Amino acid sequence: MNDEERLKEKLRAIEALFAGATTEGEREAADRARQRISARLVELRGEPEVEWRFSLNPWTHRLFVALARRYGLSPYRYSRQRHTTIVVRASERFLRETFLPEYRAMEKTLYEHLTAVTDRVVSEVLNADTSEPAVVDTEPRQLQAFADTPERE
Repeated sequence: MNDEERLKEKLRAIEALFAGATTEGEREAADRARQRISARLVELRGEPEVEWRFSLNPWTHRLFVALARRYGLSPYRYSRQRHTTIVVRASERFLRETFLPEYRAMEKTLYEHLTAVTDRVVSEVLNADTSEPAVVDTEPRQLQAFADTPERE
């Protein structure tokens, strides 16, 4: 199983976990889990919906939009808002108790996966030492600013 398949499997397992799965068979039935969460969303439809705004990076943006659409939410943004801004209308209870905990768990899994891939590529291609830079106690008097283009004399 490649990295992408492992990531998909982890995301499916998280979805099943948040839908109340307790056995391995339920974890494999991610579609049933999604249906239970969708049913909970319908149950909460009677509660007042609130507009929620999120600012996300490109990777979490895609994850958030996909998860929102999966549960019948319609993500959008207003004109002149940044492309990384997402707005959804949902009941506060559904968002806080169901959607956001699942999203955060998936976000963590995605972040761990991207970090592992980045570390592996950097160590294989550039340098095997991927440790953090040293921390020094004294600060220099003046730091040289980095410029994208070299200065011309």
